[in-house]
Amino acid sequence: MNTNEVPKYYQNNSVEFEEDEFGLYTDPLTGQSSAVRRFTWRNTNNVTVQVITYGATITSIKIPSKNGTVDDIVMGFNNMEGYLNPLNPYFGATVGRVANRVGYARITIDDVTYNVSANLGKHQLHGGFKGFDKVNWNHYTHGTKVILSYLSRDGEEGYPGDVLVNITFELTNKNEFLVDFKATSTKPTFVNLTNHSYFNLAGHNKGAEELYKHVISINADHTTDVDENSIPTGKLLPVAETIFDLRIPKVLGDVIHNIQGYDGYDHNFCVNKGSQQESTFVARAVHPPSGRALEIYSNQPGVQFYCSNSIPEEPKKFKGDLSKLQRLVGKEGEYYKHGALCFETQNWPDAINHKNFPPAVLYPGQTYNHTVAYKFFVNKTTV
Repeated sequence: MNTNEVPKYYQNNSVEFEEDEFGLYTDPLTGQSSAVRRFTWRNTNNVTVQVITYGATITSIKIPSKNGTVDDIVMGFNNMEGYLNPLNPYFGATVGRVANRVGYARITIDDVTYNVSANLGKHQLHGGFKGFDKVNWNHYTHGTKVILSYLSRDGEEGYPGDVLVNITFELTNKNEFLVDFKATSTKPTFVNLTNHSYFNLAGHNKGAEELYKHVISINADHTTDVDENSIPTGKLLPVAETIFDLRIPKVLGDVIHNIQGYDGYDHNFCVNKGSQQESTFVARAVHPPSGRALEIYSNQPGVQFYCSNSIPEEPKKFKGDLSKLQRLVGKEGEYYKHGALCFETQNWPDAINHKNFPPAVLYPGQTYNHTVAYKFFVNKTTV
C-alpha cells in the first residue's frame, strides 16, 4: 500500500467518499503488476463500506449497534496477501462469469455444447480456476458512485463470447448499499453473477456462538433439489413443513444442525417474486443482542443461503489430526466454521442445463441486469 498517497475525497450532502490504494496485484500469467484501489463510503448514520478493485470485493461494512458500538460485520482480510490466499473462500468477491455450480462442467446453448473448466471435481464452481474474483477490475467514479469494469474474453474458462461487465456500487444515507451488475456479450453465453459477502451482524470475528443467535427469514416457497455433489436435479422441493421453511423467521441455532446430509445450509431458495426485472424482498437476518438487522432485495429469482460450512473447524472442535487442520486468518484472528452467513442473489444454479429453470442465456443485443440492495437497520428495542 502506498502510505504516502493522499486519498481522493468527495462529499455530497450526506455521504463522504474516498479513494486510495489498498495494495498491488501481480497477474500470475502476464507478470504485470497493477495497483488495487480501495473506495470508502461514510454516511451521516455512522455506516462505512469499503470495496477494492481486486475481485470487485466488498472488504468491510461497519454499522453501529443499538448501543452505538460500531463493528465490522463482514469477513475479510487487511491486506492483499489475505485475498490471494488459496484458502480465501470468496470473501466479499464478485463471482462469475457463472456463480455456483455448473453440472459436469458442460453447458448447451442453442444445441451447441461447450466444455467449461472443471475446478470442482467433474463440475465447475464460481466461474472456474480464474473467475471474476481473481482479476483486478478497471474503475472510474462518478460522484459517490463507483463503476468497476471487466472484459471477459471469448473462451475464458471455456465460455463463449466477449462479455463486458460493469458493476455500480453506491452507499446511500438511508443505510442502503446498492450493487448493480450489468453485462453484454458478443455471442450467446451464460452469465450468472453474485456477490459473496459473509455476514455476522454481531461482528465479523464473533464466531458461530453469535451467528446461531441470528433470526433468519427467506421469501421462498421452494428450493432446488440437488444430488450428492450439490448439482441440481431439476426438481423443485416445497419448503412447507421442512427445515427449509424460513418464511416464518427461525433462530438459526435451532435449525442449522438438522439438515440431512449437510452441517449447515448451502441451498438455493427460489424467491417468490413477480417479473424478472422487479426488485423483491429476498431475505432478512436479525441479531437481537446487538439490534442489527439486514434485509436483502433483488430482481434475481434465487438466493443461495450458505452458512460457512466449509471454513475450517475450531481446533477444539476438530476431531482429526490437528497438524492437518488448515487455519484461515482474517482481519483480527482466525475465522471458523459457521462464523458467518451468505445471501448470494442469483439465477438458479446450473439453470442453463434445465429447461424448467428461469432463462439463462444472454444473447448479443441483450443486457444482463442484476440488482441487489443491502439494507441495514438498528432496532434499539431489541433484547
